[in-house]
Amino acid sequence: MKTTKNRWLIALSAIAIHISIGAAYAYSVYTYPISNQMGWSPTEVTIAFTIMMALAGSSAALFGKFVERNGPRKSALVAAVLFGIGQAGSGLAIAIDSLPLFLLTYGVASGLGLGIGYISPVSTLVKWFPDRRGLATGMAVLGFGSGALVTAPIAANLLGTIGITNTFYLLGVCYFILMVIGASYIAPPTVGWMPESMKKDIASGKKIIKKDLQQLTSKEAVKTKRFWMLWTMMLINTTAGIMMISVASPMAQEVVGLSAAAAATMVGVMGIFNGGGRLGWAAASDYIGRSNIFIIFFSIQIVAFLTLPFITSVLIFQFLILLVVSCYGGGFSNLPAFIGDLFGTKQLGAIHGYLLTTWSLGGVFGPMIVSQIRERTDSYIPVFYVFSALILLAFVVSIMMKLDIRKSEKQLEQKQKHAVS
Repeated sequence: MKTTKNRWLIALSAIAIHISIGAAYAYSVYTYPISNQMGWSPTEVTIAFTIMMALAGSSAALFGKFVERNGPRKSALVAAVLFGIGQAGSGLAIAIDSLPLFLLTYGVASGLGLGIGYISPVSTLVKWFPDRRGLATGMAVLGFGSGALVTAPIAANLLGTIGITNTFYLLGVCYFILMVIGASYIAPPTVGWMPESMKKDIASGKKIIKKDLQQLTSKEAVKTKRFWMLWTMMLINTTAGIMMISVASPMAQEVVGLSAAAAATMVGVMGIFNGGGRLGWAAASDYIGRSNIFIIFFSIQIVAFLTLPFITSVLIFQFLILLVVSCYGGGFSNLPAFIGDLFGTKQLGAIHGYLLTTWSLGGVFGPMIVSQIRERTDSYIPVFYVFSALILLAFVVSIMMKLDIRKSEKQLEQKQKHAVS
């Protein structure tokens, strides 16, 4: 059966879904307006965001098999309903002055929609781009990282003109429509589909198909040591990145004397590096390999964390922080393509969901570790050494992963030679 779908429009559909759910990262825009209007404390208001982020990673794991079973379109539609209701329902919670309803809508419903929406298009994108897996998943995840950059100024403007309740109503409807449009076009290709350019390159001998190491179900994948090596690498990379994002402004002000205004600018630039790292590192991985990219991530971060305590230059300090944040974003964009390389595309969505538990855990561990160290030592300097040790562990695991992959590739080559002979 010939496909009539355009794979670049499939990618655009995935971006539409991810930009919508990525708007969740603009939550800080709402914190003080809601607190001031409703009389709820900033801590109470922030609980909704904490619930949402905790559910995002865990729901990706819980509903991974649901996504595989029902396909990307139905799954993305479910995500659109949940996320749309969560956002618009938050407006209703504000209107009737109900904090429990706000936690239920913005926290629970939006969190479930975010997790399901995050993984829904990814396995499909990997299948549409067998020649550029990294670029494909990088585009979608860049959309997620850019969601806050697009939403924050719009939401801030709407809050001042139409009020909090109407802002949630309007944006909730907009997210729903955008996600439904994305879901309506997205669909997997036929089995074994390849772009014409890839077929020509293979026929001419210009390109050799690099087979996935294995084709495993999610249940089989979690029993392998490769899964747990990748899980460990992602947990440490995510924890380090979220730690840096959570305290970048006060850390830069304290350690190198950056002004509050300059620190605020740096935080904005971090968003660009987070998003740009998602696309740049993912695209690079198509040429130098996913395992090599993770080795580079941890090499950069070891140098950064060991150097930061001694840096007096404001520019170099900021540059190293931005590099760490780019590695954080790059980890997420490389993950789906790496899963495909290691475990195949049979149940990529479900495996991706399981590995995204590192997102939830990193969101807890990163801020918790840095706050505890800062509180007990009255300094951020020990934080750099603690994370240097963690990153060193991840570096060792990434080398082990590289060696394990090389060993498996050699075994595959030998099997193919025996089959031919």
